[in-house]
Amino acid sequence: MSTRSKPAGRRARPYILVAVAIAALAAAGAWWSGTRGASEEGAYRTTEVQRGDIRMAISATGTLSAISTVVVGSQISGQVTQVLVDFNDKVESGQVLARIDPSSYQAQIEQGSAQIASARASLSQAQATLRNAELDYRRKAELGDRQLVARSDIDLARAAREQAQAQVRSAQAQIQQQTAATRTTRINLDRTVIRSPVDGVVLTRTIEAGQTVAASLQAPELFTIAEDLSKMKIELAVDEADIGQVKAGQGVSFTADAFADRQFRGVVEQVRLAATNTSNVVTYPVVVTVDNSDGTLLPGLTVNAEIEVNRRDDVLKVSNAALRYKPTGAEGAAAAMPPGGARNGVSADLARVAADLGLAPAQQAAFDEALAAVQARQVARQAAPRPGAAGAGGGQGGGQGGGPRMVVMSAGGAAGAASQMRQRMLQRFREDFAGFRGSLDESQAARWDAALSSLVGATRATVYKLVDGSPQPVLVRVGASDGTDTELSGALEAGDLLVTGERPAK
Repeated sequence: MSTRSKPAGRRARPYILVAVAIAALAAAGAWWSGTRGASEEGAYRTTEVQRGDIRMAISATGTLSAISTVVVGSQISGQVTQVLVDFNDKVESGQVLARIDPSSYQAQIEQGSAQIASARASLSQAQATLRNAELDYRRKAELGDRQLVARSDIDLARAAREQAQAQVRSAQAQIQQQTAATRTTRINLDRTVIRSPVDGVVLTRTIEAGQTVAASLQAPELFTIAEDLSKMKIELAVDEADIGQVKAGQGVSFTADAFADRQFRGVVEQVRLAATNTSNVVTYPVVVTVDNSDGTLLPGLTVNAEIEVNRRDDVLKVSNAALRYKPTGAEGAAAAMPPGGARNGVSADLARVAADLGLAPAQQAAFDEALAAVQARQVARQAAPRPGAAGAGGGQGGGQGGGPRMVVMSAGGAAGAASQMRQRMLQRFREDFAGFRGSLDESQAARWDAALSSLVGATRATVYKLVDGSPQPVLVRVGASDGTDTELSGALEAGDLLVTGERPAK
């Protein structure tokens, strides 16, 4: 029985049809997915409001050193006969570090002792002469009273006695002089032994046995001793633009190239006033103390430090791109700043502050009444027509019936005007809420005053919250920033989407 095989092309046709069908389905899926993604992506780029921590830090470089470093020198000249310590040796206060040849000073002491003995012999001779002169004067004075000797003999005896007294005083002075000279020589003899003034570690040694030390105008440096390496310091060079934020007690984190896998901590100990100007760059030294109880850190290491000048924990924060966004075109005109501007923002914030004060019903009623009066006045001010906004003189000519005249201010003038405006706003709010504040107890009043001053003086900005696909302006108070994220407070919650940009139309 014979069988006929099917042609090869006919056998492959079903596989080709299946492959074509799969490719068609894949293309349709890709098109549908792209269309759906573009639809869900929307016309705006957004970022989410998050709750977290913000850490503000200033970067600086510096060098590690011991808190107290003592340079040991020599006050005398001579040849070094012994060097008893070496680099990195631990020494105690009073320990002998080196010795200088004492022979010349010993010889001077012997010479001084001989001179003292000679002066004492001269003193004994002068004292004997004085005793004889005293007796001679007494005898002649008695004879003179009886008119048995001439008056001139008495005067000569008195003069001889006074000369003898002077010789005694001179001999005594010579003894004191020689004693003092010998005492100085003994002090110098004691200085031939170089001792450690503190407990510490020898960092440097600049002498060898047999070397001659010449102490003429200044003491030569022989050793450098670090008093205590368990506590060290860093002297950071902080730029003048950042020094105003640095205060004693702030935390510092730093790294050293020698220990790249470790991060160390320190505390700002002192902000020094001795500014340094290098190539027109002004820096201030900031001293940071470091705990080095494990002995890891070494003197002289260069460190890269960050001074934590501010830290805000568990706050609402958002990417800085949301603060830079401003809508354009017709949407920009529609999404303008909320009516009332900063005043409405402060009013809303004060309502939240009042809610945290634990007000009694009477106090809450007083606050509501004051707040309603403020808001009513703001509405009336917004509804009132501005002078020169319309009418015969309302053109751009700027005549006497026209709109408000534009005044160009310098940066300093604008800052001064903003400060004055904040002061007036603060004064007005104090007047508006004076009755409410009078109903508060001492603790509540202190918290209210602090919150009012902080809120009025705070920086405010408008961000745009994405609501139902369109940006809506929200006035917020801007707080600390770490350069990437910024703290915000206002009518926002974690999870809200803020617009950071607009996507190009496809």
